[in-house]
Amino acid sequence: METAAVAASAAGRRIMVAVDEGEESLHALNWCLANVVSPAGGDTLVLVHARRPRPVYAAMDSAGYMMTSDVLASVERHANAISAAAVDKAKRVCAGHPHVKVETMVESGDPRDVICDAADKMAADLLVMGSHGYGFIQRAFLGSVSNHCAQNCKCPVLIVKRPKE
Repeated sequence: METAAVAASAAGRRIMVAVDEGEESLHALNWCLANVVSPAGGDTLVLVHARRPRPVYAAMDSAGYMMTSDVLASVERHANAISAAAVDKAKRVCAGHPHVKVETMVESGDPRDVICDAADKMAADLLVMGSHGYGFIQRAFLGSVSNHCAQNCKCPVLIVKRPKE
């Protein structure tokens, strides 16, 4: 009789990797490809990128300048370009591993919520994330996306620290 774990591994795993513009996420992706993804194939890698929502500007800022729709559209295009570049860079890293099926997901919102929701929605077997390696004080002021996900995601979370240079 085949167990559920054996059946799941035969069907492949859904491994989600959180990617952003930082080198930490690319290091985590490379580490995942080298150490987690099965070289025999069958695993699906889901690259998730959380795009921070555009700030809402008043029609007139404090200096008295009017925010036109052209300016807002330009800000939106710039944010889209940054997101596309982060995902494309991660996809290029994955291109060297043809045995891995790669899917992408870009959602707008707070990265902590987007990543946890995506892992739940995609039924991820594992979430892999990089860590900026902030100290206690920086984490207290800036918050830690990886810490939030480790505490709140339903699937196991693997946090990959970048080696000190």
